[in-house]
Amino acid sequence: MTVIDSGAAHPRSAGKRDLPPSMLERMTLILDSFGGPASRLTLEEVAGRTQLPRSTVHRILDQLVRLNWVEHASFGYRLGRRSMGLGGGDGGHAQVRAAAAPLLHDLHMQTGMVVHLSVLDGGESIYLDKVGGRFAASLPSRVGGRGPAYSTAGGKSMLAWLDPERVDAIYQQRLNRCTDHTIPDLPTLHQELNRIRQRSGLAFERGESVRGAACVGVAVRGYDGPVAAISLCGDARTAQLKRVAPLVVRAVREVTRTLYPEAGTTRRGRKTPPMPDNTWSAEALDRLLAVQSGQWL
Repeated sequence: MTVIDSGAAHPRSAGKRDLPPSMLERMTLILDSFGGPASRLTLEEVAGRTQLPRSTVHRILDQLVRLNWVEHASFGYRLGRRSMGLGGGDGGHAQVRAAAAPLLHDLHMQTGMVVHLSVLDGGESIYLDKVGGRFAASLPSRVGGRGPAYSTAGGKSMLAWLDPERVDAIYQQRLNRCTDHTIPDLPTLHQELNRIRQRSGLAFERGESVRGAACVGVAVRGYDGPVAAISLCGDARTAQLKRVAPLVVRAVREVTRTLYPEAGTTRRGRKTPPMPDNTWSAEALDRLLAVQSGQWL
């Protein structure tokens, strides 16, 4: 019988971690290597964190992508829908809410307006949070409630960063009108989304979702699209959207920094999420708003 010296390292495994014996353990190591919903990793980074062979990691990641446990895009990999569901059942919304909560309160205190935090689900906006005073009772929005994204400032700010083909696929030529001022059709919606992109993401609406209400919204953008939106809403007769728009931009910037602390760093092969400009002078806003024409402002 051959006796193996347990104190001597095998030449093939010296300096390397023993390969977990089961596929389940290897999958768990790979999923645990992601720090959370905002974590974005390359193949090399996953292999480095798990200390598994690169070929093994690549093979398992391919299987996890096919089963929606992981998503793959140009930047690398992130947790998929099924992983998010097991991690609390809210698709990572708890992290977004936690990052935005103090800023929503500050926005309300600074402006007296109703503040919404929303996310995109297909063609609808889901409200994750709502902070407001007296005017809040005039708005039908509620935490957990839904509404057509194309009729709200927050929803439009998120739609603006989707591919036009995806917007077409979502709505398939059907836009139900909430009021007489709701965007009536896809061509008009695409014109509006293009104007929002020209304004670096600032979205406005007056009476499109609720009569007598006016809103301004900006999307929080991740590596591969919109993550959430923050919007301010008030009485259309008194709301000064140009004045409060920089405050929304600033809040979105802070949420982006919290969710993506590596944003702005230069890492080879990785795209960092775009962040709104830090300062918006009155002159700059005037130029941005001058791009807008028609009744959707």
